[in-house]
Formats: sequence, C-alpha cells, structure tokens
Amino acid sequence: MCYGIMVTASVSSIHRYSFFVAMGYLTICHISRIYIFHYGILTTDFSGPLMIVTQKITTLAFQVHDGLGRRAEDLSAEQHRLAVKVKPSFLQYLSYLLNFMSVIAGPCNNFKDYIAFIEGRHTHMKLLEVNWKQRGFQSLPEPSPTGAVIRKLYITLVSLLLFLTLTKTFPVTCLVDDWFVHKANFLTRLCYLYIVMQASKPKYYFAWTLADAVNNAAGFGFSGVDKNGNFCWDLLSNLNIWKIETATSFKMYLENWNIQTATWLKRVCYERVPWYPTVLTFVLSALWHGVYPGYYFTFLTGTLVTVAARTMRNNYRHYFLSSKALKVAYDVVTWAVTQLAVSYTVAPFVMLAVEPTISLYKSMYFYLHIISLLIILFLPVKPHAHIQRQPQTLNSVNKKKKD
Repeated sequence: MCYGIMVTASVSSIHRYSFFVAMGYLTICHISRIYIFHYGILTTDFSGPLMIVTQKITTLAFQVHDGLGRRAEDLSAEQHRLAVKVKPSFLQYLSYLLNFMSVIAGPCNNFKDYIAFIEGRHTHMKLLEVNWKQRGFQSLPEPSPTGAVIRKLYITLVSLLLFLTLTKTFPVTCLVDDWFVHKANFLTRLCYLYIVMQASKPKYYFAWTLADAVNNAAGFGFSGVDKNGNFCWDLLSNLNIWKIETATSFKMYLENWNIQTATWLKRVCYERVPWYPTVLTFVLSALWHGVYPGYYFTFLTGTLVTVAARTMRNNYRHYFLSSKALKVAYDVVTWAVTQLAVSYTVAPFVMLAVEPTISLYKSMYFYLHIISLLIILFLPVKPHAHIQRQPQTLNSVNKKKKD
C-alpha cells in the first residue's frame, strides 16, 4: 500500500498519506493483538518488526518529500543531506524495509545510508570527510568493525546475565505487592521503585546492542572518525548506557535511550508540527508503541515532567555555574532527581494495565505529577524554548545575514 502511495501520490502529499496509512495499519494491528493475545502474552508478537517497518516507511516518505517536493533553501542542513531525489525501485524499497540485519529488532536507518552500504560506498563516503594525508596516510584506511562488534557482544553477554539474575530477582510485579503498597514507607517505595526499574533495563540493553552489533558485523554502521582518530561504529547505535546511567536531566536521558526512535520522532513530528511539538511527539511515541494504557500514562506523565524539568533548568541552572563546587553539587542532585523521575515515569510502561498503574501512583501520592504541575503553574517559562526546536534552513541563515 505504501509503495503504491510512493509511486502514485503527489510529492507534496506523499509523506502525509504514507504516515497515516502506516501508522493506521500499525495501530489496527496493535489493537487486534491485544484482543486476540491479551496482556503480556508475547509468544506470537509480530508488532516489533512492524514497528520498525513503520519507522522506515515514514522516514523514507518524508525524505522523498524533502528531495522532490520542497525547495532546497527551505530544508535544514540535515534534511538536505538526507533528502532522496529519486523514488526508489520496488526492489530497493523492499530491501530497505526487510533486510535481514534490521527486520527483527531494528534499528531504523536512513535510506541514503542504506543504499550507500549496499553499493559499497558507505565507509568510503565517511572516510572522505577526513584529510588522511595530514595524518600520514597515503591512501584511505580500511576500518574494521571487529573491535566494535566484540565490545558490543560483550555488553550483550553482561546484559543477558543481568537479565537472568537482577530482573528475575526484582520483577515489576513487586510494585503491586501488599508490602509495597500498604506497609513500606515512602522513602523505601522510592528506592525500591528505582531498583525495580533498573532491573527492567537489561533486556533493552541486550536487544538493542545485539541489533547494533549485527549491523556492524555486516559492515553497516560506520559513522566516521572521532577527534582522537579512532574509527566509530555508532551510526546505528540505539543507546549510550554510560550517558543514560549518569544523565543529569530528563532531556539527556531521553536523548540517549532508544536513540534511533527519538531521532525518527524528531524528524517526522517534532521539527515539522506547527503547534505543541512536545505534546504531539509524546502522543505519537505512545501510538507507535501500542495501545496498552500504561504507555499513555508514561508518555503523558513524560510530557508533564519534560516541560517542568525544562522550566526548572532555565530558571535556576545558571545560579550553579559560578563555581566548580556548586556545579558538582548541582550535577549530583539533578542526577538523583532525574533517575527517580524516570523510574516514576516509566513504571506504567512496563506494568501495561490501568489498575496496577493507579495502585502504584496512589502509593506514591502522585508526588511527581503534583510537583511538575506546581512548577509549570508558578515558574515562568522561557519564551525562546519553542523557537529553538526549529532547524535552521538556508533561507533563515540568509535572512539573518541580511539583518
């Protein structure tokens, strides 16, 4: 259906039609899966691969629209770089959507990067961005993914061991136990919620890192050379574990968790919608994940927390930059607050249903919802926050120069 839209629809509307058809079909499948297979029984779950395909269909549709339906000067630098100027053949389309490396667990990637990989130009293009003669090379080096693959396989092994031990010891069902809901004090509940949410992460670390390693092993995922001259194989990386575990802001946490999905949300929604970008991006994220009520609790709470965290940061962060000691204290406090806030926000995501979510939040006195609302209501919101999301286009740059 979406390839039919790709080849027949007007380039000015191709992205809209593809988006609504792909997301509509995915939503219908999510609904049917819940009614047929019920909560939590995922032995015949087909939604994971379909979610990845939906990302790829919509990504490609928007990039074809950028390449054929918009003027170059109206595109941001990134949109211009990724724009597709020739509609793909049916074989290219199916290969991009269903290649064995990413059909099961992703991650989503850009069509131009994938075609460059298939045609053998992928690493060569990235290497040409560096002046190798200045570095003492007479010809282009040949980067090997072996080291990156071994490191990522080691991470998957550790994640698997943690899943088999930590996750089994602290299952999410603990959060609805009578002891947790009625007997434990608030501080204990806070700490225990954090531990249980930490224990739920290894399965994601395992799946995403393994998917990244599979692509790298095939030779896909080379992103260039870092400032120290090391070859980087993180073009398709879906998470940065160190930055997740040391995040000092909600924004930093989200930017390093499910990176390719966050990038997809930014490119098809956040940068393009004219109103309420944060709210609509969270709504799209929830719809894409599925129709379990817990997803909507998480993403609506996430919207509230994101706005509150941004408001707090804009109003108070500059007071703590005057000395190193104050900055360290600020980082420690914001790290603790971020980790606890994330644990509170994502709990419904793994609990799925309404009843256990309400039970958990009642036992926590809805504390984060209340604090976030108070911050939004009583602290001034910086007016430039929304403007900064818009990518710079050639037109906007030229206008600034004239001004």
